[in-house]
Amino acid sequence: MIKAMQRQKLVEEVEKHFALQPYVKEAFLAVDREFFVPTQFKHLSYQLDALPMAASQWISSPLTVAKMTQHLELEGIDSVLEIGCGSGYQAAILSKICRRVFTIERIDELLKEAKNRFVLLGMNNIITRFDDGQRGWKQYAPFERILFSATAKEIPKVLFEQLAEEGILVAPVEVSDGYHVIMRYYKKNGRITSESIEQCLFVPILDGTQK
Repeated sequence: MIKAMQRQKLVEEVEKHFALQPYVKEAFLAVDREFFVPTQFKHLSYQLDALPMAASQWISSPLTVAKMTQHLELEGIDSVLEIGCGSGYQAAILSKICRRVFTIERIDELLKEAKNRFVLLGMNNIITRFDDGQRGWKQYAPFERILFSATAKEIPKVLFEQLAEEGILVAPVEVSDGYHVIMRYYKKNGRITSESIEQCLFVPILDGTQK
């Protein structure tokens, strides 16, 4: 009961800044952020703060997760690829909306922790991979939606190739030194068009993997 109230309060805090679609709100009410937050920061789980975690990475603010989720336009969507699993919180939210969530993480330690969380929470529709997400996941392509959870300088061409026709890719992109913008890309008739949504700040995407 207390957890449900905390989740409700979190949604109310998010909605002071950003109006949520009902299906996004339901996903947030179904996932305990506390489960994805390092022990020493549990008391901050239901606030709108980004929080540090292992391997010098961060768990995004719930407000950021809400925006990225909604910008993907996920209603009725079957498959989504996330690049940068991190704590697994974003993937958990996506799993409450989409039938299949594919998530890639380049840091082995983070992926193992996230996989354990998914198992404990019975989130059986999340498929994980240890790899450099910038390569995508050809085996399961094409994806109706692709989400970057880290800032890219440019989107690798292979990911647009793995994006389904009529698909959407959302990513924070560094457009100039230290200036990051959430970009939304559309694929129609094999062509890519884009729009900038708003300024943001994410950790940068890195090449290769880290054991």
